[in-house]
Amino acid sequence: MSDIIQLLPDSVANQIAAGEVIQRPGSMLKELVENAIDAGSTDIKIIVKDAGRTLVQVIDNGCGMSATDARLAFERHATSKIKNANDLFAIRTMGFRGEALASIAAVAQTELKTKKQGDELGTHLVLSGSEVQKQEVTNCPTGSNFIVRDLFFNVPARRRFLKKDSTELRHIITEFQHVVLANPDISFSLEHNNMSMFQLPVSNLRQRIINMTGKNMNNQLVPVETNTTLIKIHGFIGKPQAARKSSGDQFFFVNQRYMRHPYLHKAVTEAYANLILPNTIPAYFLYFEVDPKIIDINIHPTKTEIKFEDERAIWHILHASIKESLGKHNMIPSIDFDTDDKVNLPVADKNTDRDAPPIKVNPHFNPFDTPTPDTSSFGGPSLHPPADSSRNSSTSSPKGWEQLYNDFESEKGSMPFEAEAHTQTVASSNWDTAPEHHQHTLNADESEGGARPGASCFQFKNKYILTAGKSGLMMVDQKRAHERILFERLMKSISTRQSMTQQNLFPEQLEFNTQDAVVVRELMPDLKLFGLDMNESKTNMFEVKGMPVNMEKMNPKLLLDQIIEDHKHGEVDLQTDLKERIARLMARQSSIKSGQTLRSEEMDELIGQLFACEVPNYSPDGKPIISIISNQEIDMRFK
Repeated sequence: MSDIIQLLPDSVANQIAAGEVIQRPGSMLKELVENAIDAGSTDIKIIVKDAGRTLVQVIDNGCGMSATDARLAFERHATSKIKNANDLFAIRTMGFRGEALASIAAVAQTELKTKKQGDELGTHLVLSGSEVQKQEVTNCPTGSNFIVRDLFFNVPARRRFLKKDSTELRHIITEFQHVVLANPDISFSLEHNNMSMFQLPVSNLRQRIINMTGKNMNNQLVPVETNTTLIKIHGFIGKPQAARKSSGDQFFFVNQRYMRHPYLHKAVTEAYANLILPNTIPAYFLYFEVDPKIIDINIHPTKTEIKFEDERAIWHILHASIKESLGKHNMIPSIDFDTDDKVNLPVADKNTDRDAPPIKVNPHFNPFDTPTPDTSSFGGPSLHPPADSSRNSSTSSPKGWEQLYNDFESEKGSMPFEAEAHTQTVASSNWDTAPEHHQHTLNADESEGGARPGASCFQFKNKYILTAGKSGLMMVDQKRAHERILFERLMKSISTRQSMTQQNLFPEQLEFNTQDAVVVRELMPDLKLFGLDMNESKTNMFEVKGMPVNMEKMNPKLLLDQIIEDHKHGEVDLQTDLKERIARLMARQSSIKSGQTLRSEEMDELIGQLFACEVPNYSPDGKPIISIISNQEIDMRFK
């Protein structure tokens, strides 16, 4: 049998390496810019066309390369950063493995113009699919000019897997952010399709963060500064009130290198415990300086995953640093013993009359002759005001029914009807909107949690609607039911293009960072189909002029943040299920809430509209709406 092991040609080996290092235009841009930083550049210009598919050009004013170095730079594992294995434990440069340029040249049309400081002429090198097409002397400025065209031109399968231009541009901006935030002492510019996106001059760290993320970040930054023998931490964290549901402003840097680290991310979020709302994420821009010997950055081809020698110790240092900064800048609530402008509560002394005030007694009061609540067969009081206010309120209910209700209301702290609070929140009967809460004073015929005599529905815990069915007792989750109704109504409105908009008296201004603004621009046509009228008033600033009819209480910022967050994590494909996702989020925000009191006719209307839906059993998120306790199960409980 002949030998079957063989060495791969360099061109094939480079294409395999490109699959790990060059995943998309954004990762290619990262490698080129990091090489420019290692070359000592102070000014880096980036030009991109068609989100990197057509062109990615990086121009720097670094040290440049000689003709020999320019040719060797495109060979696999050719590097000036390390000379032996020991150098791997003292790496302070961005690149070091020597795979990036070889990988890029293997899958794209690559061109390089470079000149060293002091040389009169430079070198012009042209490659295609790892093959050198031309190398000649040329006149060019000091530094390097990399021009990469037609990425994956010879790997059509990889090219087909690239996403839409807006998605690829967002990844380019993400990689651009990682580099520019780590190097505020270098000026950067980014141009896409002949339009300038960023012009970032040399600045301090705080100003660089503001220039990258928007002016609104200026008032939200809290400085962090910690210096220990193991690690030095500095940077900024966001105020608790600025925490958002979407991620994007969370950055760790180690020795000026961006890294992802879920374990240390948890140290930051736990420091914000009880300070931010659930499912929100605080912003942070944290920079670590450590001895290169205690970290390993060579565990992933993209060098964004870093292993620390003692992660647990660093976790505790980071957590304590965040807590200290929040406390130092009054971000953590404290007990205030200041008595200025406080209500003066009188304190009794020996000269104070200690006699209790006289108690007024009604000698004609008969406890067996008090008005009773208006109840239904389920024992719950009506939330609907009586049609006739002059009706005799002394109508008696079945003897002992209140006690039966109290036994049913088994949760600790429940109260009988007579002890119920007399001010309750009553929902609007308009099911097209999230009703505005208003105060409604209950009289003797009203109380929480029930229905009128003859009513078909009973509200339990202000969360579930109970009603009798042929097969047993049916329980309906009122919030999920309303979500289903609104969801199907929204999907029908966009299919028939009959959505209507209620114009806002005062338009709402929303600002997003550049990365998120790319997604919002793509969302706007679909949002307008639902009746959300918005436009971009200036760069990264959007103006909401109108809301969908009967959904005026919906929060457009929360809606967009949630869509952006889902899109970042790959949960939403903007080409397929975007409209359905928007409808689900709109329905969730606009639906009635758990704990909201409903009148009996509102419950009847809700149940009726639910069973008119195409899918009444499940919410838009796939959660059950209806649960039935069968007649047999009920009978078994009484045996």
